[in-house]
Amino acid sequence: MLIMSMGSWYIIFTKYWEQRKMFQSANGVSDGFWTAGSIKAGTNTLDEGSAFRYIAESGLKSSEHHEGTLVEQIDRHTWISMSVSRAVENIQSRLSDGLAFLATVGSTAPFVGLFGTVWGIYGALTQIGIAGQASIDKVAGPVGEALIMTAIGLAVAVPAVMGYNWLVRRNKSVMEKVRAFSGDLHNVLLAGKR
Repeated sequence: MLIMSMGSWYIIFTKYWEQRKMFQSANGVSDGFWTAGSIKAGTNTLDEGSAFRYIAESGLKSSEHHEGTLVEQIDRHTWISMSVSRAVENIQSRLSDGLAFLATVGSTAPFVGLFGTVWGIYGALTQIGIAGQASIDKVAGPVGEALIMTAIGLAVAVPAVMGYNWLVRRNKSVMEKVRAFSGDLHNVLLAGKR
């Protein structure tokens, strides 16, 4: 349970930090990229390693290296569309990393806690059976201790589920910005206009 909890909190904080950086990069796109004289100059204004720079570089590369290769049989519009879409899908996949772990913890931690409770109650009843005394004070203590495992399971599951839902909602918001940027970039690469 401790490993599940630590893993959940680690993923929640790292994904939050990653999303925060992407939101900041999205704000910087309108300030630097779209005011540059060319796509290449605009790409250089974007943060190194940012999702937006990755998309811009992918689109620029597909635009520049279309002729003289095997992909020449694909028209330029389709080739740029495929390259930009592939870059957006890679970013979306990267944003989803770790969310499956949160979903798994959220769905299994209560059952692990319940299993611990059942195991604890079984042990308590076995001890009571061996002692031969079934008074309320002999039953309540061990059964109460066994119920702590259910509470721990819930304490691990609830933050994981809430973190999962919160991160998924934030992923949707940041992906809207990524898709808007990629659509505008696609238009500029093909028509020279946003």
